[in-house]
Amino acid sequence: MAGETTHRNLPADVRATAGDQRPFGVVLSCIDSRVPVELVFDLTIGDVFSVRIAGPVVNRDVLGSLEFATKAADARLVVVLGHTGCGAVKGAIDGVRFGNLTETLGKIFPAVAASGTGRSEDRDYSTRVAERNVRNAVDEIRQKSPVLEEMIGAGLVRLVGAMYDVSTGRAVFFD
Repeated sequence: MAGETTHRNLPADVRATAGDQRPFGVVLSCIDSRVPVELVFDLTIGDVFSVRIAGPVVNRDVLGSLEFATKAADARLVVVLGHTGCGAVKGAIDGVRFGNLTETLGKIFPAVAASGTGRSEDRDYSTRVAERNVRNAVDEIRQKSPVLEEMIGAGLVRLVGAMYDVSTGRAVFFD
């Protein structure tokens, strides 16, 4: 946000993590090219696991990845990161249906339904749907992963949602 980045020595980071990895967290985020987690949060190789899927939405593969990151690799923070201007969210609002994307966008439909009526071109409305989708994903992770729910309940892992604004570069976190 301040326009200053931490100096990174990527070759040194590669060497430092070659034998083992112990990221402090895992971020479930959208595939959007404007939201590369490591750059958004000024991180480097080995800092976080990054799980990317349009939406972001939750499925069994995503849950398995989050469980690996936390239970097997000791990550202690799980962030579900949505963003403004999300094409998947806009597609769900517009009812886009084709190929495998239909199933992916179907996971966003509950957020659309919970957000009232609106149009994908309406920035405030699509942002509201995107935030509701993040909150739904957080709830779904808790409901569908006994592994994570147990770790969260024991205070070993923290699960939060966040929204990233692609026009300002600001991320806002919420429980």
